Amino acid sequence: MTVSPHRRLAAGATLIAAVVAGVAPATSAHAAPSAPSAPTVPSAPAVTRAATPTPVPAPDMEGVAGALSAAMTNGAPGAMARFTGPDGVQVRTAGLRDRVSGAAMDTRARFRIGSVSKTFSSVVLLQLVDEGRVELDAPVNRYLPGLLPDDRITVRHLLTHRSGLADYTDKMFAQTVPGFEAVRNRVFSYQELLDLSLSEPRTTEPGVAYKYSNANFVVVGMLIEKTTGKKVGQEYERRIIKPLKLRNTSYVHPDTRIKGLHARGYLHPDEAGAPLVDSTEQTVSWAQSAGAVISDPADLNTFMTALMRGRLLSPAMLDAMTTVTPTDATNTRFYGLGLRRYNLTCGAQVFGHTGTVQGFYTYAFATRDGRRSLSAMANTSNRGAANTALGGTLEAAFCGKKPAAAGARSARSVPVLPAEADLPERR
Repeated sequence: MTVSPHRRLAAGATLIAAVVAGVAPATSAHAAPSAPSAPTVPSAPAVTRAATPTPVPAPDMEGVAGALSAAMTNGAPGAMARFTGPDGVQVRTAGLRDRVSGAAMDTRARFRIGSVSKTFSSVVLLQLVDEGRVELDAPVNRYLPGLLPDDRITVRHLLTHRSGLADYTDKMFAQTVPGFEAVRNRVFSYQELLDLSLSEPRTTEPGVAYKYSNANFVVVGMLIEKTTGKKVGQEYERRIIKPLKLRNTSYVHPDTRIKGLHARGYLHPDEAGAPLVDSTEQTVSWAQSAGAVISDPADLNTFMTALMRGRLLSPAMLDAMTTVTPTDATNTRFYGLGLRRYNLTCGAQVFGHTGTVQGFYTYAFATRDGRRSLSAMANTSNRGAANTALGGTLEAAFCGKKPAAAGARSARSVPVLPAEADLPERR
């Protein structure tokens, strides 16, 4: 599909022109895994010309650093990014991971990944589809009888946010800090969360339109647990974390701690000028299978790379997961089965997910061939401008450095699109 550059994603396009002072680069020489070699092509007649491969731009790590600095300018205490590609691993950090101790941001630090957890949940459920234990287009009520008020809602509708189930977090976090403090230490059951959704009017008829809702992935968690007889965290561990050796990824619900080296998260109150709230410790029980995973940049790179290279799903199921529909009118943002696709200004398409949980914004994306991946985090939330700025790491990492003239044209003609909201925010 050809997409006009005037309509492609340009989040952070004006933010990546140069490194901003105070952003400390650090580059690792670890080699990223290479993609499988292409099959040998039989000899062709002399008149046949082989297609010239499209050159892959080198990542603009200065631009990545500029995006991190811009996130800080817009309210994040710190930010970091880790890029993997054919030439190895490159990282950039900015600011602080802990405002009290003054500890600098560190790409080895763990953090809450928010809605990137939805891709973990999708992989587990799609593995169950691969195993013949769940059907994508079967009604949810076949597996959880009487759970939903509409037998037309299918498993696929949940994964694509087309069920019409209201997002209970809209009301829960209508006031950001009071809403958070009310649930910081609370432990919910899945049914309690679903009941909050069902108490609100449905947003659309099943299958008619995309409407992002955390309730969808609460039901995904219920499906996983009913089908396997195991807790969601156990299935993450067995199916993803252990096979991929994700040593810094965990699901600790309802424990409130992030063990080991970690970044602290800082929530912006709704009131201008109010002090940041340290939101690091919480149960994340209000999200669970919709957003309670903890990870680090290296593990997120490994996860997205492995997913795109077919290590977690069958080819047919991965094709289904990456079959997308638009989420807005820009024709640059799309959603598949628990997976976003962004079309960048250079024509690159990247797959992954964004994440928001109190105190943390996350981006975790990879190219469809899995040869390049980026994970980025800023330790704040309820500050949409910081989230939008962090999104500029995608353009810089996957599109490379723009020529000065082209960059100037892009900045003038392509608007900077605000970051997509995975959680209701007021600032």
